[in-house]
Amino acid sequence: MNESILTALADVLEQRKGADKDSSYVASLYHKGLDSILKKIGEEATETVMAAKDGVPDKIVYEVADLWFHTLVLLAQQNLHPDAVLNELARRFGLSGLEEKSQRPPH
Repeated sequence: MNESILTALADVLEQRKGADKDSSYVASLYHKGLDSILKKIGEEATETVMAAKDGVPDKIVYEVADLWFHTLVLLAQQNLHPDAVLNELARRFGLSGLEEKSQRPPH
């Protein structure tokens, strides 16, 4: 079920690309462009940090959901599917953090 919600959200986010900016929140984000999407992710990341500092589990879950949602908007805007991220996580699974980091291409 949890993996399928990512696919369902990805499908809706893809559909919103062609929607009128006044018809949905996501369509309005697409219309505003990448910088607005990135700003929203930054805001949600900050709110997630603040929720974690408060230590209220429900608030943390709520803010992480917002952060993940806006990250999914970014992926869709960049023509990427959540499966790409899941595949990358699967590739890393079982590797130590140090081993995975050593395999990354240089920046």
